[in-house]
Order: sequence, then structure tokens, then C-alpha cells
Amino acid sequence: MKAFAELLDRISYSARRNAKLRILVNYLRATPDPDRGWALAALTGGLPFSFPLRRTLAAIMQRRSDPELFRLSRDYVGDTAETIALMWEDTPRDTLRAPAAAAAADGATEGRGAVAAPRLGEVVAELVQIDRHALPARLESWLDGLGATERWALLKLLTGALRVGISARLAKTAVAEMGGRTVAEIEEAWHAMAPPYASLFAAIEAGAPVPEATQALVFRPLMLSHALEESDWQALDLAEFWAEWKWDGIRVQIASGRGQTRLFSRSGDDISASFPDIVATYRGDAVLDGELLVVRKGAVAPFGDLQQRLNRKGVSQRQLQTFPAHVRLYDALLIDGTDLRRLPLHQRREQLEAWHARVHPPRTDLSAIIAADGKDELKGVWAAAREANVEGIMLKRRDSPYVAGRPKGLWYKWKRAALTLDCVLMYAERGSGKRSSYYSDYTFGLWQGSDGGRELVPVGKAYFGFTDEELRAIDRWVRNNTVASFGPVRVVAPNLVFEVAFDAVQASRRHKSGVAMRFPRIHRIRWEKAAAEADRLETLIAMIRT
Repeated sequence: MKAFAELLDRISYSARRNAKLRILVNYLRATPDPDRGWALAALTGGLPFSFPLRRTLAAIMQRRSDPELFRLSRDYVGDTAETIALMWEDTPRDTLRAPAAAAAADGATEGRGAVAAPRLGEVVAELVQIDRHALPARLESWLDGLGATERWALLKLLTGALRVGISARLAKTAVAEMGGRTVAEIEEAWHAMAPPYASLFAAIEAGAPVPEATQALVFRPLMLSHALEESDWQALDLAEFWAEWKWDGIRVQIASGRGQTRLFSRSGDDISASFPDIVATYRGDAVLDGELLVVRKGAVAPFGDLQQRLNRKGVSQRQLQTFPAHVRLYDALLIDGTDLRRLPLHQRREQLEAWHARVHPPRTDLSAIIAADGKDELKGVWAAAREANVEGIMLKRRDSPYVAGRPKGLWYKWKRAALTLDCVLMYAERGSGKRSSYYSDYTFGLWQGSDGGRELVPVGKAYFGFTDEELRAIDRWVRNNTVASFGPVRVVAPNLVFEVAFDAVQASRRHKSGVAMRFPRIHRIRWEKAAAEADRLETLIAMIRT
């Protein structure tokens, strides 16, 4: 655990991407199997266990510390793992005797008879098989034998919330750099392997090709787009691109072959169980790219309807009928065993159209290409995107190969103009990680009722859209205007107005206001605006798509 803890600690204090990458590459080169593989799995969300630890940790700390002191400390630090790691009373080493041979094997002896800190691989091996009822006692024994940084790393490992600024792609980039390979090679093989990736590291160190994802039902990395900037639009030659609608669903990859079908999310998670109506009837030999939607009588339903089907291990017959799933296809990676990704987009489209006409897979259709005579006409089409009930427009270079990741200049997403409303800050909470010392998570509301009985009703929560300087200014304002506290939540005087941008709004029974904003973010801080002049709930309700 010591090397893993040092890795997380060094990465969390490194602000620059290249510095994080260098630290991770050095760790992978210096650390033996299986520890480095499990560290990689922890950083990429691939650990084979998940423990709901909130109640367990609360019960442990109830016995180990003063409950009120722990609550106040957790509120101040802003991170449960870090709070427990710092508050945990160090156990004298001479009370934690272990055979000297075990200590020497770990290479972490601190004097004769000192207990050896467990290796990461040993901890993972035990966690994979541990009975959940035995976990609290085992966790306490581990924490007793570790230092503060190691305790923090262990708790991060157990909760799965590392939050040290390493994305899955950056972790794969480190593996590629370690072995002198391309990120595309690593990503292509990634979903064909399981942690701790011993075969991957063995191939890299032997200078051999990485294992290939030859199975038809293995996820292939998706090609992603860049947001269209004004400079991109000005330089773009529309004759070299075509336009498609950007549908308001979730990106998926559907893989079929050998009489089986799998549906993957954009991150490679298998979501087939949530959509049996898709996988049960789908046939063919292909790996296709598309958008998962709810479609009724040819019309795309609001995203809220699709949410009723997401993240479910199973669905009822009523949900299948009420929220019928549909995949709108727009690209092909493989067809009938042939890899098409190196072909230009227009050729892949031709093969997709021919395959779809021949196979007729149920619950699918093809995303139409938008006809527009020049930029002015296309801009008019984009301006009408909200009325057309779509998120915007995709611009794709006609000769683009299918390249994993986010290559520049090939695909652009041109999202429809955001909706905005002036909302009043109601509650603030501390953030996580680097923001744990700042009030950076904001709940805001709109007015409802008449002047005599007017009140604010929460309509959304946001934690981005502002600069570091603005964050510090809002944090000072929150501290100076707090009127009540409920655990980690600060209730503030209703005097600060945010101009909030959001993509859409939908009816929601789960919210007191009866509505839910989609992707809310702070667009502007209206220091100069009186809270009484902020918008009303009726204005937001009127924006609901019918």
C-alpha cells in the first residue's frame, strides 16, 4: 500500500497533466505485478468490488472518536477518507508484531518486529473474497497498521472515489508511454483484458504486440468530437463536411455476432441488461456506433424518458412498453468481420446503409444527413435546433477515418444555444479534492407565489462555470452571508444572483419545484442584480418541451 499511497499523494499534488503522466509512468515501470495492474484498475474504475461504506465508516468512527468532532472535522476537510486518515489514532508499532520474514518481504520494515504494510495486490485479493460482515473488523485492523497517507489511500481504494485528477485516458496514455506504444493500441486492447492486466504488461516488456480485441462483442474505443468554436466555423470548408443532427440521447456502441448482442455505453460499460428490448431482437455481424433514444411513433421522446431506463439491472414489462428503446445509427466500425475504421466516413456510411437495408435490425434506423446549401442555410437550420427537439448539429469531415479518442479537425459538435435564467443562490456546500476548502457546490432557486407570500424554490445545482478567482469571491460571500447550517450545507441570505445556463428543462416528480434542469452551469455572476429581480418558476416551467 505504501507505493500506491505515494502514487496517489504525488499525483494529487501535481497540477499539470504532464507531471501526473510522468509520475504514473515511473510508477508503472518500477512496480511489479499485480500491484501496478490493480493501481491501474483503481485509476480507471476497473476494480472487481464495490463497497457501500458510508454507514460502516460512520459506525467505526462512532466508536473511535467523538461523533461531533468527526462531523465538524469532516465538514472542514470536505473528504471522508482524508478526515478518517488524519483522525485515526496511530497504533504503536510494537503492538503490531509480525514475523520478521513477512516484514522483510514487503521491504517496509521500520525496526525489529515491525509489521509489514500489506501490498496493494494482497489487499485487493482479500477484498475480492471477503465476506461483507467481516469487512469492518478487517478494515480497522488494516487502518491500525498503516500511516496516515496509506490509510487515506486504502479508503480511497475501497470507496472507488480516487479524485486525484487522472482520467481513464490519461492512465492508458501512461501505459502507452511506458512501453513506447500508441494510445490507440492500448485502448483497442483494453476491453479485451481484465485487471490486473498481466498479459498487457508482459507484452509491453517483451516488446511483443499487445493482445488484440478480436472478439466481435468486445467494446471498441469511440471517436469523439470537439465543440465548434467561432474560429473553427470561419475556417471550415463546408464542402469537405456533412451535417447530422445531434440527438438528445446517450452515445452507444452495439456489437453483434455469433447469435449474441451487447450494448455498450461510451465508456465501455455493458448496459445490455437495461435494454433487453434492443439486444433480444438484434441480429447481424457488426459493431456499430449510434445514439440510444426512446422513440414513439417515429418521434424522439425527451431525455427524461430515457433516464427511466438507465442504470437499471432489470426493467419491468411496463417500462419496456412505456419507454421503448431505439438506436439511431450513424457509423460502422466492423461489418461481417471486416474492420472499416480506416476507410473514409463516406465509404463507411455506404456500407452501413447497405448492411442496414439487408439485415433490417429491429428498433434501429439511420441518422439522416442534413441537406443545406452553404453556411448561411446551415446556420439557419442550427438556429431552429431547439424547435426541432434536437441538441444541435454534428459536423463530420467526409474523408475522416474512425479514430479513437478526440482527434482535431475531423468531427465537431455544434450544440444549440443554451437557455438562461437569473436564479438566486440558496445553499452552498464544500467541494471535493482541491476544492474541499471552498464552498463550490451551489443550489439555486426561482421565485414563486405573490409578493405577500413569495418564496424561493430550488430548481438546480451547479459546481462549474466560474473561474478560480470567481470561486474565491463566491466562497468569501458565502462565509459572510451564512444564516444557518445543516451538516455540510450552508443556508445563505437570498441576495446573490447567478445567471444559470442549461440545455433543457423537463418535468420531474423528484423535485419540489416539479422541474429539472439539464446540464446547469453558472454562466455569469450577477453581483449587481437585486435578488428580487431574479426570474420566476413559471418562466422555467414554460420552457418544458411538450
